[in-house]
Amino acid sequence: MTISEAIQSRVAELRETINELNFQYYSQDEPGASDAEYDRLFAELKALESQYPELQTVDSPTQRVGAAPLTKFTQITHSLPMLSLDNVFDESELTAFDQRVKDRLNSDQNITYVAEPKLDGLAISIRYENGVLVYAATRGDGTVGEDVTANVKTIRNVPLKLQGDNIPDVVELRGEIYMPKAGFERLNEQQLAEGKKIFVNPRNAAAGSLRQLDSQITASRPLALYCYSLGDVEGIERPESHQQAMAMIAGWGGAVCPEIQVLHDVNACFDYLHQLAEKRPELPYEIDGVVFKVNDTNLQNRLGFVSRAPRWAIAYKFPAQEEMTQVEAIEIQVGRTGALTPVARLKPVFVGGVTVSNATLHNEDEVRRKDVRIGDTVIVRRAGDVIPEVVGVVAAKRPDNAIEFVMPTQCPVCDSDVERAEGEAVARCSGGLYCAAQRKEALKHFASRKAMDIDGLGDKLVEQLVDAELIKDPADLFQLTVEQLMGLDRMGEKSAGNLVAALQAAKQTKFARFLYALGIREVGEATARALSLHFLDLPSLKQATEAQLLEIEDVGPVVAQHIVTFFEQPHNLEVIDRLLASGIDWPEEKPAFADSELNGKTIVLTGTLVNFSRSEAKEKLLALGAKVAGSVSAKTDFVVAGSDAGSKLTKAESLGITVVDEAQLQQWISS
Repeated sequence: MTISEAIQSRVAELRETINELNFQYYSQDEPGASDAEYDRLFAELKALESQYPELQTVDSPTQRVGAAPLTKFTQITHSLPMLSLDNVFDESELTAFDQRVKDRLNSDQNITYVAEPKLDGLAISIRYENGVLVYAATRGDGTVGEDVTANVKTIRNVPLKLQGDNIPDVVELRGEIYMPKAGFERLNEQQLAEGKKIFVNPRNAAAGSLRQLDSQITASRPLALYCYSLGDVEGIERPESHQQAMAMIAGWGGAVCPEIQVLHDVNACFDYLHQLAEKRPELPYEIDGVVFKVNDTNLQNRLGFVSRAPRWAIAYKFPAQEEMTQVEAIEIQVGRTGALTPVARLKPVFVGGVTVSNATLHNEDEVRRKDVRIGDTVIVRRAGDVIPEVVGVVAAKRPDNAIEFVMPTQCPVCDSDVERAEGEAVARCSGGLYCAAQRKEALKHFASRKAMDIDGLGDKLVEQLVDAELIKDPADLFQLTVEQLMGLDRMGEKSAGNLVAALQAAKQTKFARFLYALGIREVGEATARALSLHFLDLPSLKQATEAQLLEIEDVGPVVAQHIVTFFEQPHNLEVIDRLLASGIDWPEEKPAFADSELNGKTIVLTGTLVNFSRSEAKEKLLALGAKVAGSVSAKTDFVVAGSDAGSKLTKAESLGITVVDEAQLQQWISS
């Protein structure tokens, strides 16, 4: 049979590409392609070699597992080869595997399988002689691996000596060394803080950590082991089933994944798949599929092996969570709280079971750290229902005309100034009252009980009003009519009339409530009250400089900057003017009495008061210049204790803080 030059060239190209990817992944710990891309290339080469056996060579990647070990490690020859697994990608292929098993066994009986998660880490073989760990080797090319004994000994859940009874003269525990998700996050945070390269995913972090020449570095990394099989065994009979083998390993102190299950037919395998797929996002480690193994050891022996994989086991691969694609643009998305998030607009790619065309870049620092540019080829990750994100750039594929990202200084929605507080990663729009992206949240806050306290204007009604385009900012609320409101869902004439009346009543408020309702960043109730007592009127506050604001004890540099920036935005001033023109007013504020006993004092309220609600008491104490705190500390001056006072009273007494009753509170207020 004549083989065309095009086919020969394609086979040679595939081998070269896969070998290079293997080198990058196993030897340099830097993936050059996504899992899905690698699987596709491997499947194409395997299919061509199957169709044209003459092209198959002993050095083809299809005849190997992983990559050859680096010469910088001592090499160890495995007493039994460490083979890989064939993959299936859907339930029909799994059904076909089950049928092949039955056909080879010449049986129509249901096959019992053992299922376990396919962990995303690095395969290892750990040899014990007389119960003591003598060496550990990576898979390498399946026949020869790298001696990583010193490093494996640093992993905390690897037993240095086996325990229990019936320990063989020689036994090899084979499993996966992986990095838990939480440990991976901590490691990357540490790498970033030290200005070092961060890892793309836990799998590469595990590989890079295990293959360190300095075992002290490995010891500092959060690695773990789950065993999944026995290798060489001498001195005892091999277990009759895989289930028994795993029980023996656990009895000797080896770590075994708790998700392992025995399944009595292929339908149970499907159920396990679905259950594990649902649990996948919550698992503390990364998995990329499920491994199914025929449980009976005798049946395994009858089924045997092909060149690189056992016939009695299969790996079901979940839809790829990582894929490669190209960044076509980087745009800014403004969130409901004003946060500006860079979003990569991608060439559409199928990943994690859906087609993805957008992926979050989180914030400006993340874009800089990952060095994502327009035109780059990137690896996109989507795990479960998590928003897709760009996890890394394939630097080798960067075009010469790639464009660096520039964070805007003006909000792309409302053109207000963008501010980023020192020490914070997130940049935000300062046009809260006006910005369409923040409209619903700004209105909900404006109407809330501690702000303008508009009775009957709940969150759902706010959303209806915005969706119906009846309001765009808080000032529009006070122009609503009964007729307009009656057109809304579940809003009759009486309800509409009540809301219009509530809006009219809310116009008479207090300066501090109005300031709090404006939604200035980090200006809470206490700060709003302090501002109202210091500046007394709105014009004075609007013209205040950062230096003047810093004279107030509750206001620090960040809050001062937020306040100045807020009042510098023309859109915000326009809305405020319209609010005042609609009739919103408040009585003239009076400064705290300089000679008041409570001026500048810190007070904590606890227990049940008879004559005041907690919020009323707080309001009156603030008016007297006091600070009302939520917890007792050494800085507390007084604790007002009502009935059924609890731990706050106990702590106050232990610290020697003055405790007063409601009668004293009433006397302070009356005087």
